Amino acid sequence: MFQSQPEGLITAERDGYNRIACFGGIYNNYLALEAAIRDARRRGVDAIYCLGDIGAFGPHPDRVFPILHDNDVRCIQGNYDDSIGNALDDCQCGYTDPRDNYFAQISYDYTLANTSEENRAFLRSLPKERRLELGSLRVLLCHGSPRKVNEFLWESTSSTHFLDSLLQDHDADVVAATHSGIKWRRTLSANRHFVNVGVLGRPENDGATHVWYSLLETSPGGNVQVEFVPVEYDHVRLAREMRDEGLPVEFVETTLTGWWTTCLEVLPSKERRRGLY
Repeated sequence: MFQSQPEGLITAERDGYNRIACFGGIYNNYLALEAAIRDARRRGVDAIYCLGDIGAFGPHPDRVFPILHDNDVRCIQGNYDDSIGNALDDCQCGYTDPRDNYFAQISYDYTLANTSEENRAFLRSLPKERRLELGSLRVLLCHGSPRKVNEFLWESTSSTHFLDSLLQDHDADVVAATHSGIKWRRTLSANRHFVNVGVLGRPENDGATHVWYSLLETSPGGNVQVEFVPVEYDHVRLAREMRDEGLPVEFVETTLTGWWTTCLEVLPSKERRRGLY
């Protein structure tokens, strides 16, 4: 049994899932969201989850919500969703560099101004985390980490010992998170796994224009199999709409080239060396 949690923090799902799709930050990218849902449905998933940060970066925030609702995508509240829902001063993204915060504020102000009150109420209503069972495994879905919604957990700086203790402390066999924008996974001791599911909202700073989501599936031996799935979408159209909405040319460049031009200072040195800038 899972530990009891304060009301509104954890939502528990039914038992019996064998294959689920996990979407990281959508960042207003409704075109990639539509493509990912089509792909996940084709693969016969039992349920689709969004791990938070529905807004940010891209154009037309309100276009995402009908797609989520119509396709029964089950969401948790990321830092961005909390901020937009409650009209806070900033995105609570966790950046410390002035340039990163400058561009984050432009993105946040645009998304807040273009998200309806009805959709902001939906964001306020979302749980902070969700728990479910995937076969015999206890899965905890969160945004940044189980201990902090905007915590960046990077592959190069997160030790296996730390991750194993994190899962043990939070009574989970599998933790799936997002927030950092770069997918990765780690197999831990005692059949435990940490998975960063990637994001749908922008490419992964690797020079490719596709984005990513993750499939989590139980294997015959009761373990978990993780597949990172690339998603092709009309990124040229998205870039055009970003220009039309007056979003920064730096955001447009990232969408068209696959290289990050902002939010770089938060990257550890190993992850940053993989990029162009």
